[in-house]
Amino acid sequence: MLKTSLRTHSCGELKRIDTNKKVTLCGWTHSRRDHGGLIFIDLRDRYGITQVVFTPDKEFFKQSESLSREDVIKISGTVKLRPKDMKNTKISTGEIEVYANSLEILNKSKTPPLEISSEIDSSEETRMKYRYLDLRRKKMQKNIIFRHEIIKIIRGYMNENHFLEIETPFLTKSTPEGARDYLVPSRVNPGEFYALPQSPQILKQILMSSNFDRYYQIVRCFRDEDLRADRQPEFTQLDIEMSFVSEEDIYTLIEGLFKKIMKEVHHKNIKVPFPRLDFEEAVEKYGSDKPDLRYRLELINIDSSAKKTTFEIFKKVEIVKCIYLEKELSRKEIDELDDFIKQNKGEGLSWLKVHKKEIEGPLAKFFTENATKELLEKVKAKQGILFFIAERRKKANELLGRLRKEIAMKYHMINKDDFKFVWINNFPLFEYSEEEQRYVSVHHPFTMPRVEHINLMEKNPEKVKSKGYDLVVNGIEIAGGSIRIHKKDIQKKVFRALGISEEEAHLKFGFLLEALDYGFPPHGGIAIGVDRLVALLIGQTDIRDVIAFPKNKAARDLMMDAPSHVSSEQLKELKIKLDVGK
Repeated sequence: MLKTSLRTHSCGELKRIDTNKKVTLCGWTHSRRDHGGLIFIDLRDRYGITQVVFTPDKEFFKQSESLSREDVIKISGTVKLRPKDMKNTKISTGEIEVYANSLEILNKSKTPPLEISSEIDSSEETRMKYRYLDLRRKKMQKNIIFRHEIIKIIRGYMNENHFLEIETPFLTKSTPEGARDYLVPSRVNPGEFYALPQSPQILKQILMSSNFDRYYQIVRCFRDEDLRADRQPEFTQLDIEMSFVSEEDIYTLIEGLFKKIMKEVHHKNIKVPFPRLDFEEAVEKYGSDKPDLRYRLELINIDSSAKKTTFEIFKKVEIVKCIYLEKELSRKEIDELDDFIKQNKGEGLSWLKVHKKEIEGPLAKFFTENATKELLEKVKAKQGILFFIAERRKKANELLGRLRKEIAMKYHMINKDDFKFVWINNFPLFEYSEEEQRYVSVHHPFTMPRVEHINLMEKNPEKVKSKGYDLVVNGIEIAGGSIRIHKKDIQKKVFRALGISEEEAHLKFGFLLEALDYGFPPHGGIAIGVDRLVALLIGQTDIRDVIAFPKNKAARDLMMDAPSHVSSEQLKELKIKLDVGK
């Protein structure tokens, strides 16, 4: 029973057993109906809806006639059973209704600019501007409550496994690696700035040095980056770090967490351990390091067969790969997929139709009998169509990876109720950035290289593999982590490979380098994106629908109108002068 000084019950609580009880309810007017002199109100709070009946013999009946959507009211009355033919099986209180004995209008509402009783979304601008109204909608209430339940499960699991929840500061040092930092000016230290943390990465490593061997935190992180459906300037992650562990310990911990979550929220018994894919294998086989394993459509290297054809383009490129779709397509459908590749900056698709041991299509005339036989044996094709990309290896994988996803969506090959987990490991430690003309970290600069690759860092950094790992679910990277560097000499080698001078390393990471001199234990960890996780589990594609107060695609809060200009007095106090060119 949800009893307070203003109400005896919630609007989702009353049942047949409560018949003839005197109750007091508070909530919002969800809808009003006038039926033959009786006024029916659906009264709503976050727990549900109760039908309230106003009869004309009551002195407040005139007031009930004036009620409109979203008025906040308090009613007292008697619980009655509904007539058998008037029961509402769609709501938990559908067997009863409350006959009102009193009515108090706590607050009147203007006509809302969006429809709260409907599940049809208004425009993004309207929803963001009137977020306090959008959050009243059943869908949004359900999402936010579901998020709470997930976080409750996470905290319970981490506490059961002897982890300590330790808070780390929001005002930290700017150490840009990856996305841009959000900067906060310091009034008491003019000309100096704090940074909002992109993650508590270095601080959780410091906690390992401090002998807090099992740390977790459900923490807000901040990144000043371009937005899309699964990105926000501020987001939440489950941050985890452990001492004296290997990758296996991290895998076991996280698999146990997901097993518990899936059991409690979806009543699914998922199989552990999760499958594992080497980074290179994932890219070669699925065209992505975030493969969706709910469908096959694997990328097949048919370079050997292709080189035996008389098709000159096949002989000139680095590699020829294909996807085999066991389905017959019309020429119009093939052309649509060809257009898709061109929209993704590819030259276009080559294709062959397969029927038993025969091939047909524009490329068929270039295939000798031997080349055809070898091709069909390689792809195990009997009936369907082969799509070819002849390109540089990296681009061929990228294009076919996108085509794979497009085909699966277009031809409904994805089971939406399925959850396929896979660990991706053995990532490269570095990748070359054409934009910066230097090597950058694939994960972050504190990731431990494979011991056998440490000596490659100076001359062949591109060949160094890391002890980094990602957890991917249904093609979405849901978590990422690594075993960390705990020795100063290795950390310095990584900094040198990244083009970070000793002076710069000391300036940005001096406190970490110093801590490494004082008995730093081996350690590792992982971070799970809470917003993405909740959206995935609830079947949402946009993480803004599982965040109470998100920003829009332009990183603006339309409800609060932020960011906004500040007064000249505030800027003067901070010793900041605005002198930005157009």
